[in-house]
Amino acid sequence: MNSGTLPPSPTTVNSTGAGLFGPETGLGMPTCLLCVCIAGSVYCDDMGLDQIPLLPKDTTHFYGRFNKIRHVKNTDFINLNKLRSIDLTGNQISGMDEDVFHSLPQLQELLLANNNLQLIPELPISMKHIDLRHNRLVSRGMHSEGFKDMSHLEFLYLSNNHLDYIPTPLPLSLRVLHLQYNNIQSLHEDTFCNLHDLSFIRHNLEDIRLDGNPLNMNLFPQAYVCLPRLPVGSN
Repeated sequence: MNSGTLPPSPTTVNSTGAGLFGPETGLGMPTCLLCVCIAGSVYCDDMGLDQIPLLPKDTTHFYGRFNKIRHVKNTDFINLNKLRSIDLTGNQISGMDEDVFHSLPQLQELLLANNNLQLIPELPISMKHIDLRHNRLVSRGMHSEGFKDMSHLEFLYLSNNHLDYIPTPLPLSLRVLHLQYNNIQSLHEDTFCNLHDLSFIRHNLEDIRLDGNPLNMNLFPQAYVCLPRLPVGSN
């Protein structure tokens, strides 16, 4: 062998670098053998996982549905600058680190339905679709004006929680707002409308669900004057 030539190094997979099948999960095999990786999408549904595996850096969509994950750490999505969608529906998540989503500039879709969350951490303003149905969310567990600057948010699902009021202000981009089966008892005239502009019409928001709340909608007629369609609720 030529003394100036070194043999090629064997392919290795460990927690600090990605090998042929993605980063090591700590569960005995690399992520893309444990899960299915296809063109930036990583599918880890119904695998009995109790933690989020290390994901390849080019991951754009992560599906970790129907597992046994209880907590999401601020290191779970680190250095995933291309990540646009996270689906953790149907786990047992009761806590998330406050800054868990801070490093995700392209995140647009967050699906966390059917978990045990009482509060939600700060979300990126890039969000388009948020699904938090069937959790244990309380109003004090929501960030004040948390949705205000999400100028691309279209779908917000918060039904079947323990919310006492609608989390305002709501972005003008919003098309769907589902809040049925919470504990909302009153509305304000500026919940949906602009008190300072009587000609204001909220054109995009055509699907509002408030049924299943202890709320008599007939008591708040001025709250709907700017809406293209009346909310579904109890009279």
